[in-house]
Amino acid sequence: MPRAVIAGGSGFLGSHLCDRLLAEGFQVVAIDNFVTGSRDNVSHLADNANFELIEQDIVQPFTVDGDVDYVYNMASPASPIDYLQIPLETLRVGSEGNMNLLELARVKDAAFLQASTSECYGDPLVHPQVESYWGNVNPIGPRSCYDESKRFAEAMTMAYHRVYGLNTHLVRIFNTYGPRMRLNDGRVVPALMCNAILGEPLTINGDGLQTRSFCYVDDLIDGIFKLMMSDEHLPTNVGNPVEMTILEFAETVNRVVGSEHSIEFRPMPEDDPLVRRPDISKAKAVLGWEPIIALEQGLEMSLDYFKTVLKEQR
Repeated sequence: MPRAVIAGGSGFLGSHLCDRLLAEGFQVVAIDNFVTGSRDNVSHLADNANFELIEQDIVQPFTVDGDVDYVYNMASPASPIDYLQIPLETLRVGSEGNMNLLELARVKDAAFLQASTSECYGDPLVHPQVESYWGNVNPIGPRSCYDESKRFAEAMTMAYHRVYGLNTHLVRIFNTYGPRMRLNDGRVVPALMCNAILGEPLTINGDGLQTRSFCYVDDLIDGIFKLMMSDEHLPTNVGNPVEMTILEFAETVNRVVGSEHSIEFRPMPEDDPLVRRPDISKAKAVLGWEPIIALEQGLEMSLDYFKTVLKEQR
């Protein structure tokens, strides 16, 4: 059986990746220090003989016993509410943590995938964003700890590929949603879904005319899996190219929840991108991948999760 190590394996995306790899017949070792991840996300795997959970901060040196065929770095705070509170930890996980995982892959002769981000494009001057665009990032702004840690992680990953011939892959992830999102992580999907379920006004930053595109988690994980199994080493966008304003998204949430709540506007955070939409031409051509789950369908598939967690927290 192939054996994979997933750093950040108890996080939102990491836990879904654990599910996918186990379903594909892998042995999975999930590593997490639970700063933003949760044991609850992988509690359903506790009795699976092919799953192992290790509590470990990847910034600190470590190793994994036995053979390893694949290393996935899904570890990082990925929400502004997190990385604005722990900027130094965010920078370290994208630098020292990424190097420790690359070293693990090098020693074990394993393939490596770095979970990067659309934030590498910053507040883009090219739209939609294509992988050849170098970005428009403020390197000293409040969001820079995340943006620059991911850009540095990409540079380090490519250096390991060029120097050691390591089989590396870089996925630039765009806005993703689905079950196991933290309700209080500050992102627009859980924020507005929870507002609507609780009968509260939907809170929107700025005038709501900024755009995003939303990819359901199962589609995203499918793209990541296919990228790791490919021969592609340069950055690859994975996300949903259907773009909408945040106001349009709020209207969609109201329809899915069956509510008609009003909208409250809040100040726009500093350096928040005004547009975001992936060009996925490369993923289509190289991986044969594109998302198949429409937004309303994905939100409906997530609704019970948000309702259940809200009920548990009340």
